[in-house]
Amino acid sequence: MRRFPRMNLPNQLTVARLILTFVFVGVLSIDGIPHAGTVALAVFSIAAYTDLLDGQIARARNLITNFGKLMDPLADKVLMCAGFVMLSEQGFIPAWIVVLILAREFLVTGLRLVASAEGIVLAAENLGKYKTAFQIIAVIYFLIVLAAKEPLLAWLSPVLEWRGLGPHVLGQILIWVALILTLVSGLSYVWKNRKLLADC
Repeated sequence: MRRFPRMNLPNQLTVARLILTFVFVGVLSIDGIPHAGTVALAVFSIAAYTDLLDGQIARARNLITNFGKLMDPLADKVLMCAGFVMLSEQGFIPAWIVVLILAREFLVTGLRLVASAEGIVLAAENLGKYKTAFQIIAVIYFLIVLAAKEPLLAWLSPVLEWRGLGPHVLGQILIWVALILTLVSGLSYVWKNRKLLADC
């Protein structure tokens, strides 16, 4: 009987991120889960941390694999898209912003697939990393706002009610910065790799 090779640690973390994403969505989708906002905050934060860890470990230990090259960016996008979709469902983020963010992610993923078919590997850019960082910060911020309505993190409510720290000020700033970085990084990515689309 053929046995599958054991998955290395970075790839295990990538798969764990996908599993945690499904848990995150389930927690916010199923009615009646105690402290759902707090649990969702914890799950998403852990999942986002694995995004930082798997890449660092893979590079430090020379554990870069084809599986990781495919699944790591995919797991990142699934996590972030899930975060924005669920926040939109909670009423924190307008649906049109979520659509723009999803469109950018699909566009860049499609471009990478075209490049891969040509034998070209498109490396991540610093602007894209900043985009991801602000997206994570924005999602975690609104999950904190959600969790602050529950007993375990109710002590955060006065902080969030302080001038400038609430969702109507700081929250909007985070959304717009994340959106602008998302769109600019996507357009920059397409422009720098426009030769891949030269036959259109």
